[in-house]
Amino acid sequence: MRLIGKFRWTIIGLFVGAMVINYLARSIMGVAAPVILTEQAISNVEYGWITGAFQLGVMLQPAAGYFLDSVGLRIGFTLAVAAWSLVTMAHAFVNGWFGFAALRALLGLAEGSAQPAGQKLVAEWFPAKERGLAGGIYNIGASFGAVFAPPLVAWAVIMHSWRLAFVIAGGIGLIWALLWFFTYDTPARHRRLGAAEREHILSGQEARLAARASRPSILALARRRDLWGIALPRLLADPVWGMLSFWMPLYLARVRGFDLTQIALFAWLPFLAADLGCLFGPAVVAFLQRRGIELIDARRAAFTLGAVLMTGMAFVGLATNPYAAIALLCLGGFAHQTLSVTVITMASDLFSRSEVATAAGLAGLAGNLGVLVFSLVLGQMVDRVGYEPFFILLGVLDLVGAALLWTLVRKPA
Repeated sequence: MRLIGKFRWTIIGLFVGAMVINYLARSIMGVAAPVILTEQAISNVEYGWITGAFQLGVMLQPAAGYFLDSVGLRIGFTLAVAAWSLVTMAHAFVNGWFGFAALRALLGLAEGSAQPAGQKLVAEWFPAKERGLAGGIYNIGASFGAVFAPPLVAWAVIMHSWRLAFVIAGGIGLIWALLWFFTYDTPARHRRLGAAEREHILSGQEARLAARASRPSILALARRRDLWGIALPRLLADPVWGMLSFWMPLYLARVRGFDLTQIALFAWLPFLAADLGCLFGPAVVAFLQRRGIELIDARRAAFTLGAVLMTGMAFVGLATNPYAAIALLCLGGFAHQTLSVTVITMASDLFSRSEVATAAGLAGLAGNLGVLVFSLVLGQMVDRVGYEPFFILLGVLDLVGAALLWTLVRKPA
């Protein structure tokens, strides 16, 4: 590592900043929901539509991925980050559930670029043996963004109002977009990348995944069994992240009796546990590979382990002690990122570098469809049945996802 250079890790570190800002911006609404819903007289059903609008926007990830594959990460991702930052700031000037829903849809459209961009970055900048760790590192940014949201909202409410939190998050994003534009380039063109490190990257990448001259075909990708093999498990897995990001603060406030200060103290803990899951998943894969397990099988095994751990989520609603419920939510965050990072990274194992962002976007569409359906059903039914059935459902869905991953994804020849 010392001889070949480490600049690729600097690039992934820069991208971590984008993921922190991305998930900070999207998490503020969920953390501030107890205050906003009361101030704006928004019902649970209407809040379900607000969260659903965000998911509708994010579901256009295939378009975002196609755009990034077509124009490249330097310009494409700069525009995406600038767009979501401006929309985030606009939240400070809106009232009523419909206005929030419209902005959330636009935010989801812009923020949906993050995961396709991350997978394209990993595919271009890292050899195969390092992609899992690189993917885990940049996904830590997602968890950290959610970690920072509760204290930011609490501070903003004390200093001014929840509106200030949106302005701050959007301003940070605009600064980062400028930094990315003036720092990033492809490995082939980046002036700070040494020849030895460039050779290390290229020699460790599979020849079958080399970039192709033609643009990716969404219809052709949609016909591939491997795409469904990573998309359907995400459809079943991603509702957990939707629960933690959008509904957990409301659950803690209305069921567990937490005030905003207590939410600020405890609501970030599941996301800290998720950070550990981001590293645990790749570590499991690396451990299995050292013992002779092939890469795809190692990733499937890591996903399965995360799915088994996720069964603890089923007991959140049954816990009589609120701190036991927090502990189980932490286990859910850890388990989710263990399996989520694993299946997200598989896009760069299975698809060429000229189509990986589009493939990741299609898988992301499935994941966000799962969050959309879950949020709408939760919003419609929570007042009648409570949260307990939804926690039980989240505890078992990933076991089905693991079975699909083993069934549908084929090891490359």
